[in-house]
Amino acid sequence: MPDVPDVLDALGDRRLRLLAAMADAGLWPDDSPWVRRAMEAVPRDRFAPETVWRWTGQRYEAVCRAEAPEAWGGEVYPDPYGSTVTQVTDGLPTSSISCAAIVATMLDSLVLEPGHRVLELGTGSGWNAALLAERAAQVTSVEIDTGLAAHARQRIQAAGPGGHVHVITGDGDGGPPGDAVFDRVISTYAVEHVPWAWVKRTRPGGRIVTPWGHTGCVALTVAQDGMSATGWMQAPARFMPTRRAGRPPLSFERVRGGGGGVPAEFTKPVRELSHPDVLFALRVLLPDVRIDTSTGADAQAVARVSDGHSSWAVLEEASALRGGQRDLVQEVLRAWRVREERGAPGMYDFGLHLTPDAHHTFTGDDPHGPGWTPLGR
Repeated sequence: MPDVPDVLDALGDRRLRLLAAMADAGLWPDDSPWVRRAMEAVPRDRFAPETVWRWTGQRYEAVCRAEAPEAWGGEVYPDPYGSTVTQVTDGLPTSSISCAAIVATMLDSLVLEPGHRVLELGTGSGWNAALLAERAAQVTSVEIDTGLAAHARQRIQAAGPGGHVHVITGDGDGGPPGDAVFDRVISTYAVEHVPWAWVKRTRPGGRIVTPWGHTGCVALTVAQDGMSATGWMQAPARFMPTRRAGRPPLSFERVRGGGGGVPAEFTKPVRELSHPDVLFALRVLLPDVRIDTSTGADAQAVARVSDGHSSWAVLEEASALRGGQRDLVQEVLRAWRVREERGAPGMYDFGLHLTPDAHHTFTGDDPHGPGWTPLGR
């Protein structure tokens, strides 16, 4: 095992490389310089557990700090778009330290000012709460997992801002106990419908930032009468879902199993399925379908499509295969046509308008304009 000073030096080097990579890629937000200062002051390794998890291409395997400090450091400090999986349950990730790039974007979207009171839903490792505490007067963070909550309390206290962060064990979808109102609300897990409880706990004119669905995050501003919240998409993002979502969807490999599939025809350019504008619209229209695009051995795009339960498809430029009860090839083609018929909006054209009774997805400048609803099968 390397000497402790060597390990610490290696972590420091990895941390500096990540910070430099953020700068080289232009990922530090110009309007929120405090975000860079916070990440420089709050190292993510101080919030990582002794065992993290690495994806092998087939499954997650444990990486123990004591046994493999270099590999552990590489998982904790990936590139700006890499996350660190910190908990795996039944073979699926259930907690992570989010990638630095999207954390910076979401903190920037929060428009956080000194003196603000912040409600965070999903404490996880505690790193995000500690970053918030570098700017906010008080952070209340809610975590449903008792083990994660205990770990976060310990790490936050050790890192310094413990007096400004209060970690509560509970269900974030309902908010913390009591009736306190916050200036800013931020979620670190994805929701299909933004809970109205979050709007009720945000002051008029306050802001809510949350991952929405599987592919983006949205920033909402609460109306002065407190009876609605409206905002637009801020960035592509993939986050773990709320625990209320039930059992996580199966991986593509488990859905497909050993079946060979039925040949099908896909008439659109598969490579465009990796573009955030196309992917986001399809996600709105097919909310239970996941599309992952990669490059095959012949350098051609390959898309793997799954509903997470029983149906799947593999899309390539010259061929396609499908299996299961649903024809996901035709569903993707139909959603693609609907996007084109509606002017092919980009991801940043999409917005949400919330009221106590409605969750309205729209495009353009008018929150009351025509809505986008999931396609029927």
